[in-house]
Amino acid sequence: QVQLVESGGGLVQAGGSLRLSCAASGRTFRTYARGWFRQAPGKEREFVAHINWSATSTYYADSVKGRFTISRDNAKNTMYLQMNSLKPEDTAVYYCAAGSTYTTNQASYDTWGQGTQVTVSS
Repeated sequence: QVQLVESGGGLVQAGGSLRLSCAASGRTFRTYARGWFRQAPGKEREFVAHINWSATSTYYADSVKGRFTISRDNAKNTMYLQMNSLKPEDTAVYYCAAGSTYTTNQASYDTWGQGTQVTVSS
């Protein structure tokens, strides 16, 4: 079993940047695909980005493409989400997730972190 802990959230002005981290412990980190999801108030949780175990493939939601960058450092058992040009509509709780399948489908991810709040002010 993998345990995940997110950090790096906070309050930032529109146009600013934040970098989220997701530290993993437990089973071998490299065997898992990793994803970032977010949930805004009153909305369902949605896919943001994911990365395969070797970091050779990434995929982004259209809403963040060109602004967010997902990466992972298997030596540190950590995944990152660099968020640039932030917009008020990016405000949400951001969750990292781990699964055995490289997919945008939330149901395929079997381990989730507790979430970190990102608030973007206008």
